[in-house]
Amino acid sequence: MAYDPEKGLDEANITTVDENSSGRSADNDITEHGTGPLARMRAFEARMDKKLGIESEAITRKLPEEKRKVHWVEELSMALLWASGTMNTSCFATGFLGWEFGLTLKQSILLTIFASMIASCLTGYCATFGAATGLRQISVSRYSFGWWPNKLVAILNGIQQLGWAAVSCITGGLALTAVSDGHVSLILGIVILAVVALLISFVGLNAILIYERYAWFVFFVIFMIIYGQTGKYADNTSPPQVSGLSFSGACLNLFAVVYGSSASWCTMASDYYVHYPTNVSRVKVFLMTTFGICIPTSIGMVAGCVVASALNNKPEWSDTYENQGVGYLIQEMLYPHGFAKFLLTLLVLSGINVNVISIYSSAISFQQISRPLARIPRFLWTLFCFALILALSIGGRSKLNTYLQDFLSLLGYWCTSYAVILFEEHYVFRKGKYENYDLEGWNDPSRLPLGIGAGIAFGLGIVAWVMGMDETWFIGPLAKLIGDSGGDVANQFAFVVTALTYLPARYLEMKYVGR
Repeated sequence: MAYDPEKGLDEANITTVDENSSGRSADNDITEHGTGPLARMRAFEARMDKKLGIESEAITRKLPEEKRKVHWVEELSMALLWASGTMNTSCFATGFLGWEFGLTLKQSILLTIFASMIASCLTGYCATFGAATGLRQISVSRYSFGWWPNKLVAILNGIQQLGWAAVSCITGGLALTAVSDGHVSLILGIVILAVVALLISFVGLNAILIYERYAWFVFFVIFMIIYGQTGKYADNTSPPQVSGLSFSGACLNLFAVVYGSSASWCTMASDYYVHYPTNVSRVKVFLMTTFGICIPTSIGMVAGCVVASALNNKPEWSDTYENQGVGYLIQEMLYPHGFAKFLLTLLVLSGINVNVISIYSSAISFQQISRPLARIPRFLWTLFCFALILALSIGGRSKLNTYLQDFLSLLGYWCTSYAVILFEEHYVFRKGKYENYDLEGWNDPSRLPLGIGAGIAFGLGIVAWVMGMDETWFIGPLAKLIGDSGGDVANQFAFVVTALTYLPARYLEMKYVGR
């Protein structure tokens, strides 16, 4: 198919289509696939879509006339999707970090809820673009980052989702090892979780929305049981183990980790809203997404805070946690023993929920890095992401908390700059109106910004991250000024730097480039 400068070449489609026979435009369907290996695989994927509902053409824009009215039960997925993806053993394990930083139970709970709420608002905002544009999140950011800089965003998002899935596999694998009394190795547990998530992600968006709409309830009940059986052992009296600037640093570090946990969804949020009608209430999308992330995340993390504080009063729990891990701790702290094993078996499945979302979004993110990569069918990218998740989780299984601290903090850094750029582009340069987006040109480099403004702001944001980050392998010069162990201010500094530099840089880009 020759490149059409008027319409652009759809990354997912290689040939033209008869618009009258299909009822869809040329850049939204595939009826001829050529004879090459990839073309035959795309044809196979299209046939599987028609017969089994295995999603093909995932990254193409969903046109308004293609969308149907969504029943209110399906609209609940705006919140329940994220509830299933966040109420898991990974969030529970993250809740222990406040105790490890030397903070009290009250301080840990307050910081956890506050950080999660702020970060969830970023994701809620990004989610509003899905139904209005019919585009996946990485495609949406082309209108600010442009064609070329947006490729870096696609790569970062793919890596981010793979990392989240790896964390989930590790914590779920630990639980599976515990419930089997060590008969199932951690590596085998990781493989089991990843394989089940692969099967659901393989089918596509419809299967994901149905599964995640109901999966959350089981884990909500389990966490309520955890509260009921462990709350009486919580330590509400011990003073913080840090003071002065070191206390400030500990608070900032915990904030960064929790913030990164909830903010990491913003670079793929709209992926799950493209099927909603264009006129769906954006306020509804924002509120349901924000609270659908914040409340379940807080439930899991606060449970971790409570149990972590109880380690001060239950030395046998502390010994189990330090020497055997979070899975064995869950089994020991719940009773009776048989019931604890049953709950832990169910809780293992929570690792599948986040993996399903992560595998799906990382696959379609990698498809949008370049046109040649877009020609590779989604199901092959799904298999590729599955293999990478196994490698990451098996390689990082030995140091879970270090893995969580470093990785989740890094996620928040770049997501902050990403959300700020989208926000300023939409409300300052697009006047808050979707009519000011050339949606027909979403896949045409000549009709998109060059991304100079976003590239400059994002690049300076990276400098801000480095100066303010506090990781085990590097402490930035600003972070070093806060306490003995440093305090992570990368998100705050990145927010200010990105917000102040994008406006003039984008203004000059539009003035001298014209788009």
